[in-house]
Amino acid sequence: MAVSLDVADMNSICSAAKAVANGEWNYYEGLRKGGTVGMFQPPYYWWNAGEAFGGLLLYYSFCELDNSTLERIIYDGMYHQAGEDFNYIPANQSLVEGNDDQGVWGMTIMEAVERNFTDPPDHSWLLMTQAVYNTMNLRWDTLHCGGGLRWQIFTWNSGYDYKNTISNGCLFHIAARLGRYLGNDTYVETADKVYRWMEDVGFLHFQGDVLTLYDGAMITNNCSDPTIHKWSYSYGIFMAGCAYLYNATGDDIWLTRTQDIWSASSYFFNNSVLTETTCAPYHCNNDQRSFRCLFARCARLTMLLVPEMYDDIYKLMKTSAEAAAQSCSGGTDGVTCGLDWSVHGWDGVYGLGEQMSALETILSMVVGIKSVDSAPYTSTDGGSSASNPEAGLNTVDHTNQNQITVTGKDKAGAGIITAVCLGVILAGAVWMIL
Repeated sequence: MAVSLDVADMNSICSAAKAVANGEWNYYEGLRKGGTVGMFQPPYYWWNAGEAFGGLLLYYSFCELDNSTLERIIYDGMYHQAGEDFNYIPANQSLVEGNDDQGVWGMTIMEAVERNFTDPPDHSWLLMTQAVYNTMNLRWDTLHCGGGLRWQIFTWNSGYDYKNTISNGCLFHIAARLGRYLGNDTYVETADKVYRWMEDVGFLHFQGDVLTLYDGAMITNNCSDPTIHKWSYSYGIFMAGCAYLYNATGDDIWLTRTQDIWSASSYFFNNSVLTETTCAPYHCNNDQRSFRCLFARCARLTMLLVPEMYDDIYKLMKTSAEAAAQSCSGGTDGVTCGLDWSVHGWDGVYGLGEQMSALETILSMVVGIKSVDSAPYTSTDGGSSASNPEAGLNTVDHTNQNQITVTGKDKAGAGIITAVCLGVILAGAVWMIL
């Protein structure tokens, strides 16, 4: 058994996507007794759920629009994880959430906005995306490295003293999409600010004629010693963000930047097959095994928004989609997807990341069915989600400037202090009840 795929046939694309999506639900906690709605089983993190729902939302939008049960499951999963302030900082993640985690959920919620997915009655998907944007933008830290977002939100987490490309890429990407959707220059200016900072700090760097996106750097020494690892999702998120800005503004600088990043993305194609080159095939962890799903999503968006790049991108995504489909031939169901798509058949590796990456790569082929996939909606061209530019600004202040930096040996003490404080709060609550 294996997933069959004819990229020129919408029914074939949806049939293949259904088989792969069904494999994702095997890892979902929200349909299990006692499971958390919107979460996938360990070892998969909250941000992986954000990735997964982005792909499942696209699958529903392209292939299952008449499936009210699937619509409700996706709606419940995304809404349940929005958090008490509807800014995707839920209480169940308040001790571990990073800027990149919140940003990945923000991109998924923006997908709901652009596809007119059923809006919650009181807090629209657009409002929640704006809340994500506003809370992230408040954390822009000019005290270290001249700007940028840190990897982590909270001081007690390892990585708080690290500024990385993916966190800043999420802010850039979300700002670009909001700018296009709303026709609002404020968001475009934020995106431009992030891009220029990435250049200034050296995370976005030309080596000869080839652009390189480094992973990030510690804030010590002014972020001057970057980690040189390259990851596909960082390239994809920046590429699609540039595509949104070119589509919105018509400014050729964004076209050039989109093309530069796509050209540099050749690093991630091994014999024309999408590969997480930095770690593949043997050393990718659970997170890294999912990165291609975001790259594939962003490649599809770039093809839609920058038609002059369609042919070059489609050619490589087609060979990748066909390779991904033929890899989905393992497991007891005969359609479990693998990690290394360049080998014949299933490579014996399986997990949520493999299913997500295959699903979104296969769904990228929908862009070739012109009657089905069209440019994302805007507020003046089909979009209906209600805007609230102030969303998130009246919630808990999570800006870095208002937090005490805790590093190294002090983290254990911070944990003790946090536990003591929580104990005092709980004791007070009990006293009030009594």
